[in-house]
Order: sequence, then structure tokens, then C-alpha cells
Amino acid sequence: MLMSRVVALLALLSLVLGALTGRMAQVSQATVSGAEEAVRLLLRIGGTLCLWNGLMEVMVQSGLAKKVARLLQPLIRLLFGSYAEDETARAAIAQNMAANLLGLGSAATPSGLRAAKRLRELSDRRGVPPHGVFLLIVLNTASLQLLPTTVAALRAGLGAAQPYDILPAVWLSSAVSVTVGMMAARLMRGGGRL
Repeated sequence: MLMSRVVALLALLSLVLGALTGRMAQVSQATVSGAEEAVRLLLRIGGTLCLWNGLMEVMVQSGLAKKVARLLQPLIRLLFGSYAEDETARAAIAQNMAANLLGLGSAATPSGLRAAKRLRELSDRRGVPPHGVFLLIVLNTASLQLLPTTVAALRAGLGAAQPYDILPAVWLSSAVSVTVGMMAARLMRGGGRL
């Protein structure tokens, strides 16, 4: 809501200043060309995102997602403890983690929501605070990315010659963000805040 007001204010300010300075032609031209470039960019990155999201769906339908879940099972058990014993929660967490590893936030969202809902149900049944949900949110938000697909698609759409040359920086920054996020979650949980 606030952001829409800011955008509306900026648009109005641009029109007023354009009229006051006698540059309405440039304001009009910039508006049209900016909208055109936005549509072009969306079309350029849309194909890449559709490809990777489709690949995730193929992984789910073919059973490969379950194999990935088995590979991630030790890590999920280590992180989520007794919550990982529930097969539904474990599968959704694994799908979420796999999508995040591939840098597919849009594909990670549905499985993340399923996992959060299931973890919340398990917490309510046990009568304990939903620590698993908070940990999932931290891991999803500060996810470790091996292949930053969305960012690379955006960079390719904007003309980067090598859209994946950012990999070392992405690996380092995502590893640091996950580590700091998990440490903060652990400290908050230890202090009884979560």
C-alpha cells in the first residue's frame, strides 16, 4: 500500500516538474519507452523462469523430487529434528530447499507454504511453539543458492554477456546469510522469543 503511494507520488511529481520545466515531451517519451522496456525485460526473463519452474514440476511428477528429498533427509532431520519425522512436512521442506538451491523463489513458494502449514499443524498438535515454521522461514528467506536462476535470467535479459559469472559472490553471500539467519533463529529460540 505504501509502495503504491510512493510510485503514484513519483509519477505525479514527474508530471508536475516536467510541466514546470517545459520538458513534458521528454517525460512522455520516457514513460512510453520505460513501459516498453519493462515489457521486453519481462518477456526475456519469462522464458527462463518458465523453463526452470517446469523442470521443478517434472522433478515432482517423475519422482526425482522424492529422491532429492531422500538426499536432503539427513540435513532436514538435523535442522528440523522431530518435525522431519512427518513425511508430508519432510517432502515439502525438501521441495522448498531444492527450489531455493536452484534460485527459483517462485517455485519454492508453494512448497514452502505447504511445509509451513504442516509444521504449524504438528506444533499445534504437540502444544509447542512453532519453531520449525520460524526455521523454515529463515531458511527460505536467506536460502543457500547454488544456481541463482532468477538473477541470471534477469542479468541475461538486461544483456549480460556471462549471466552466471556472479556464482562465487552468490555462493559466499548466500552461505553467510543462511548462517547468520540460523544463528539468529537459534539465539531467539534460546531466549524464548520464538
